[in-house]
Amino acid sequence: MDLVDTLVELIDLRSFSNLWFWIALAVMWSSASHWVLGVPIDMVYRAKRHGGQAEQDLEDVVRGNVNRLIYIMQVSGAWLLALVCFVLSGLLVLGFFYHVEFAQAAFLLAFPLSLVGVLTRATAGRIVRDGISGTELQQVLVRCRLYIQMIGTVSIFVTAMWGMYQNLQLGFLG
Repeated sequence: MDLVDTLVELIDLRSFSNLWFWIALAVMWSSASHWVLGVPIDMVYRAKRHGGQAEQDLEDVVRGNVNRLIYIMQVSGAWLLALVCFVLSGLLVLGFFYHVEFAQAAFLLAFPLSLVGVLTRATAGRIVRDGISGTELQQVLVRCRLYIQMIGTVSIFVTAMWGMYQNLQLGFLG
């Protein structure tokens, strides 16, 4: 096996039979559930345990991240929504109508993340609108993390089932 064969094998676009795809899926959901509104979850638990300065630090970081997110949505939210819808619909058509496996895999990664984005935006809006702070802020962040983990669990299950279906179909037809 020469260098070209090794590179082609490493950068194989048959995503569901590629180890790198599954590693990327695991890392993506691990990161998504660890960083809630841009705040590491351990910071939330530290504020819950110790209070005082840890709680103040949490509120400061959340306020900065929430204000940044709200500002981005006010300035370019419509354009971002249009771009995300365009990309997702393109991946959907390419993947499931034209049977491009790479587009299927990208859609199965991107669509659930877009749901996490909607959840994050809604949570940020609620924090600003209701002026949430202190213990209630910690509860909101933990609940948001739980919802992200639920989306991730369903996403991993659906992706695994679709990936197994694709690999079995390829095995029987190939």
